[in-house]
Amino acid sequence: MVKQRTMEFPSKLIANAVEEFSRLPGIGKKTALRLVLHLLKLPVEDVQKFGSAIVTMREKIQYCKICFNISDDEICSICSNKARKKDMVCIVESMRDVLAIENTQNFNGVYHVLGGVISPLEGIGPEKLKIDSLFDRIKTTEINEIIMALSPTMEGDTTVFYITKKLNESPNNVKITTLARGVAFGGELQYVDEVTLSRALVMRRPYESGH
Repeated sequence: MVKQRTMEFPSKLIANAVEEFSRLPGIGKKTALRLVLHLLKLPVEDVQKFGSAIVTMREKIQYCKICFNISDDEICSICSNKARKKDMVCIVESMRDVLAIENTQNFNGVYHVLGGVISPLEGIGPEKLKIDSLFDRIKTTEINEIIMALSPTMEGDTTVFYITKKLNESPNNVKITTLARGVAFGGELQYVDEVTLSRALVMRRPYESGH
Protein backbone atom coordinates (compact mmCIF):
# COMPACT_ATOMS: atom_id res chain seq x y z
CA MET A 1 0.00 0.00 0.00
CA VAL A 2 1.44 3.36 -1.09
CA LYS A 3 1.66 5.79 1.78
CA GLN A 4 0.14 9.15 0.88
CA ARG A 5 2.57 12.02 1.28
CA THR A 6 1.54 14.88 3.51
CA MET A 7 1.64 18.38 2.07
CA GLU A 8 4.72 20.28 3.23
CA PHE A 9 5.00 24.07 3.46
CA PRO A 10 7.98 26.41 3.64
CA SER A 11 6.15 28.47 6.27
CA LYS A 12 4.45 27.40 9.47
CA LEU A 13 2.15 30.42 9.15
CA ILE A 14 0.98 29.15 5.74
CA ALA A 15 0.60 25.63 7.14
CA ASN A 16 -1.58 26.87 10.01
CA ALA A 17 -3.79 28.91 7.66
CA VAL A 18 -4.19 25.95 5.28
CA GLU A 19 -5.09 23.71 8.21
CA GLU A 20 -7.85 26.08 9.34
CA PHE A 21 -9.33 26.48 5.85
CA SER A 22 -9.28 22.70 5.28
CA ARG A 23 -11.52 22.26 8.33
CA LEU A 24 -14.37 23.81 6.34
CA PRO A 25 -16.80 21.35 4.68
CA GLY A 26 -15.87 20.49 1.11
CA ILE A 27 -12.45 22.16 1.35
CA GLY A 28 -9.45 19.86 0.89
CA LYS A 29 -5.81 20.76 1.50
CA LYS A 30 -5.18 21.75 -2.15
CA THR A 31 -8.20 24.04 -2.27
CA ALA A 32 -7.27 25.46 1.13
CA LEU A 33 -3.76 26.23 -0.15
CA ARG A 34 -5.19 27.97 -3.22
CA LEU A 35 -7.37 30.16 -1.00
CA VAL A 36 -4.48 31.01 1.31
CA LEU A 37 -2.20 31.92 -1.60
CA HIS A 38 -4.99 34.12 -3.00
CA LEU A 39 -5.23 35.96 0.32
CA LEU A 40 -1.47 36.52 0.26
CA LYS A 41 -1.85 38.46 -2.98
CA LEU A 42 -4.44 40.82 -1.50
CA PRO A 43 -3.67 44.06 0.34
CA VAL A 44 -3.48 43.60 4.12
CA GLU A 45 -6.53 45.88 4.51
CA ASP A 46 -8.67 43.55 2.37
CA VAL A 47 -7.60 40.49 4.36
CA GLN A 48 -8.36 42.32 7.62
CA LYS A 49 -11.82 43.21 6.28
CA PHE A 50 -12.35 39.54 5.34
CA GLY A 51 -11.29 38.29 8.76
CA SER A 52 -13.31 40.96 10.56
CA ALA A 53 -16.47 40.04 8.66
CA ILE A 54 -16.13 36.38 9.72
CA VAL A 55 -15.44 37.19 13.38
CA THR A 56 -18.23 39.78 13.58
CA MET A 57 -20.70 37.38 11.98
CA ARG A 58 -19.85 34.63 14.47
CA GLU A 59 -19.99 36.93 17.49
CA LYS A 60 -23.16 38.87 16.65
CA ILE A 61 -25.40 36.46 14.72
CA GLN A 62 -28.61 35.61 16.59
CA TYR A 63 -31.59 33.30 16.22
CA CYS A 64 -35.01 34.89 15.82
CA LYS A 65 -37.07 34.58 19.01
CA ILE A 66 -40.15 33.76 16.96
CA CYS A 67 -39.11 31.45 14.11
CA PHE A 68 -35.49 30.52 15.09
CA ASN A 69 -34.08 31.53 11.72
CA ILE A 70 -30.70 33.30 11.74
CA SER A 71 -31.01 37.02 12.30
CA ASP A 72 -29.07 40.20 13.00
CA ASP A 73 -31.66 41.17 15.61
CA GLU A 74 -33.94 39.48 18.16
CA ILE A 75 -36.71 39.33 15.53
CA CYS A 76 -35.69 38.43 11.98
CA SER A 77 -36.52 40.55 8.93
CA ILE A 78 -39.18 38.07 7.77
CA CYS A 79 -41.10 37.92 11.06
CA SER A 80 -40.93 41.72 11.44
CA ASN A 81 -42.13 42.34 7.89
CA LYS A 82 -45.72 43.61 8.12
CA ALA A 83 -46.42 42.51 4.55
CA ARG A 84 -45.89 38.82 5.39
CA LYS A 85 -48.89 36.63 6.24
CA LYS A 86 -48.36 35.74 9.89
CA ASP A 87 -51.21 33.20 9.83
CA MET A 88 -49.36 30.99 7.30
CA VAL A 89 -46.36 29.19 8.83
CA CYS A 90 -43.95 27.08 6.80
CA ILE A 91 -42.16 24.41 8.84
CA VAL A 92 -38.59 23.76 7.69
CA GLU A 93 -35.57 21.86 8.93
CA SER A 94 -32.91 24.56 8.68
CA MET A 95 -32.18 28.10 7.56
CA ARG A 96 -30.86 26.68 4.27
CA ASP A 97 -34.43 25.58 3.49
CA VAL A 98 -35.67 29.10 4.29
CA LEU A 99 -33.18 30.44 1.73
CA ALA A 100 -34.30 27.86 -0.85
CA ILE A 101 -37.99 28.76 -0.46
CA GLU A 102 -37.29 32.50 -0.37
CA ASN A 103 -35.40 32.18 -3.66
CA THR A 104 -38.60 30.96 -5.33
CA GLN A 105 -40.17 34.36 -4.52
CA ASN A 106 -43.46 32.49 -4.30
CA PHE A 107 -44.13 32.43 -0.56
CA ASN A 108 -45.38 35.34 1.50
CA GLY A 109 -45.93 33.68 4.85
CA VAL A 110 -43.52 33.16 7.74
CA TYR A 111 -41.38 30.24 8.91
CA HIS A 112 -40.62 28.00 11.86
CA VAL A 113 -37.13 26.46 11.80
CA LEU A 114 -36.99 23.16 13.68
CA GLY A 115 -33.20 22.92 13.70
CA GLY A 116 -33.24 19.37 12.36
CA VAL A 117 -35.54 16.36 12.03
CA ILE A 118 -36.38 13.43 14.29
CA SER A 119 -33.72 10.74 13.84
CA PRO A 120 -33.59 8.00 16.51
CA LEU A 121 -30.46 6.50 14.94
CA GLU A 122 -28.61 9.76 15.56
CA GLY A 123 -30.16 10.25 18.99
CA ILE A 124 -32.30 13.18 17.87
CA GLY A 125 -35.72 13.13 19.50
CA PRO A 126 -38.53 15.74 19.46
CA GLU A 127 -37.17 17.32 22.64
CA LYS A 128 -33.98 18.35 20.82
CA LEU A 129 -35.90 20.26 18.14
CA LYS A 130 -37.98 23.45 18.20
CA ILE A 131 -41.23 21.47 18.23
CA ASP A 132 -42.56 22.48 21.65
CA SER A 133 -42.01 26.12 20.73
CA LEU A 134 -44.07 25.51 17.58
CA PHE A 135 -46.99 24.26 19.69
CA ASP A 136 -46.61 27.28 22.00
CA ARG A 137 -46.65 29.53 18.96
CA ILE A 138 -49.87 27.94 17.71
CA LYS A 139 -51.50 28.48 21.10
CA THR A 140 -50.57 32.15 21.31
CA THR A 141 -50.82 33.22 17.65
CA GLU A 142 -53.68 33.08 15.16
CA ILE A 143 -52.41 30.55 12.62
CA ASN A 144 -54.67 29.27 9.84
CA GLU A 145 -52.27 27.06 7.89
CA ILE A 146 -49.12 25.11 8.61
CA ILE A 147 -47.12 24.03 5.57
CA MET A 148 -44.90 21.01 6.20
CA ALA A 149 -41.88 21.76 4.01
CA LEU A 150 -39.48 19.14 5.33
CA SER A 151 -37.27 17.11 3.01
CA PRO A 152 -39.09 13.95 1.79
CA THR A 153 -36.79 11.55 3.62
CA MET A 154 -37.70 8.88 6.17
CA GLU A 155 -36.66 11.26 8.97
CA GLY A 156 -38.56 14.16 7.43
CA ASP A 157 -41.73 12.13 7.05
CA THR A 158 -41.40 10.86 10.62
CA THR A 159 -41.14 14.43 11.88
CA VAL A 160 -44.18 15.53 9.87
CA PHE A 161 -46.18 12.57 11.22
CA TYR A 162 -45.17 13.34 14.81
CA ILE A 163 -46.05 17.04 14.61
CA THR A 164 -49.35 16.35 12.85
CA LYS A 165 -50.33 13.69 15.38
CA LYS A 166 -49.64 16.07 18.27
CA LEU A 167 -51.60 18.85 16.58
CA ASN A 168 -54.59 16.57 16.03
CA GLU A 169 -54.59 15.67 19.72
CA SER A 170 -55.30 19.28 20.72
CA PRO A 171 -58.28 21.46 19.73
CA ASN A 172 -57.34 23.86 16.93
CA ASN A 173 -58.55 24.91 13.50
CA VAL A 174 -55.17 24.84 11.82
CA LYS A 175 -55.07 23.45 8.28
CA ILE A 176 -52.03 21.21 7.70
CA THR A 177 -50.62 20.95 4.19
CA THR A 178 -47.51 19.42 2.61
CA LEU A 179 -45.51 20.16 -0.49
CA ALA A 180 -46.67 18.42 -3.66
CA ARG A 181 -44.51 15.39 -4.40
CA GLY A 182 -42.65 17.08 -7.22
CA VAL A 183 -39.72 16.81 -4.83
CA ALA A 184 -38.23 13.34 -5.18
CA PHE A 185 -38.32 11.07 -2.14
CA GLY A 186 -34.98 11.01 -0.36
CA GLY A 187 -33.92 14.39 -1.72
CA GLU A 188 -33.04 17.39 0.40
CA LEU A 189 -35.09 20.54 -0.03
CA GLN A 190 -32.07 22.82 -0.28
CA TYR A 191 -30.91 21.06 -3.46
CA VAL A 192 -34.23 21.18 -5.31
CA ASP A 193 -34.31 23.61 -8.23
CA GLU A 194 -36.36 26.76 -7.76
CA VAL A 195 -39.00 25.93 -10.40
CA THR A 196 -39.74 22.50 -8.92
CA LEU A 197 -39.81 23.83 -5.38
CA SER A 198 -42.04 26.73 -6.37
CA ARG A 199 -44.49 24.37 -8.07
CA ALA A 200 -44.46 22.00 -5.09
CA LEU A 201 -45.25 24.93 -2.82
CA VAL A 202 -48.08 26.30 -4.96
CA MET A 203 -49.62 22.84 -5.47
CA ARG A 204 -49.37 21.87 -1.79
CA ARG A 205 -52.13 19.58 -0.56
CA PRO A 206 -53.79 18.60 2.73
CA TYR A 207 -51.64 16.27 4.80
CA GLU A 208 -52.79 12.67 5.05
CA SER A 209 -50.91 10.23 7.25
CA GLY A 210 -49.56 7.38 5.21
CA HIS A 211 -49.68 9.38 1.95
